[in-house]
Amino acid sequence: MSDLTRTAAGAALSDLVLDLFRVSNQMLTAGDRLVAELGLTSVRWQILGEIVAAEKPQPVAWLARDMGVNRQNVQRVINDLEKEGLVTFAPNPHHRRASLVVLTEKGQQIFDAAMRLQVPWINQLSDGLHVEEIKITHKIMTAIQEKLERDLSSFNS
Repeated sequence: MSDLTRTAAGAALSDLVLDLFRVSNQMLTAGDRLVAELGLTSVRWQILGEIVAAEKPQPVAWLARDMGVNRQNVQRVINDLEKEGLVTFAPNPHHRRASLVVLTEKGQQIFDAAMRLQVPWINQLSDGLHVEEIKITHKIMTAIQEKLERDLSSFNS
């Protein structure tokens, strides 16, 4: 078999990846439109969500790591969110230079408002889809993500 010949699974996954790129772009566009009236974008909303999901305040680098994205991009967005009063920085007892990101009351209100918009939208988007198929897709996506994380960590070793 030539190095340029995909296996059946490789070809199927390649098709899926191309579709995922398209879906990702469409989800970002839809999210931008959904929360625009709140002064948010999909990226800002995602970062607020990561802050909310964290068990305790985290430094920017940890939030970026958990999101699987570049720290500098997250820092830039968080700086903008801080200027708008949606987050604030708190001293980090474990690292003097890596402040902790804390959601403000205004930030929590904006995030809650975004989630109130998201619920009917996601319910409508999921209409006609089968829960078990969604769960299987999620399981496959998680497996691919874990493989990618292992592969990426081997490059950094």
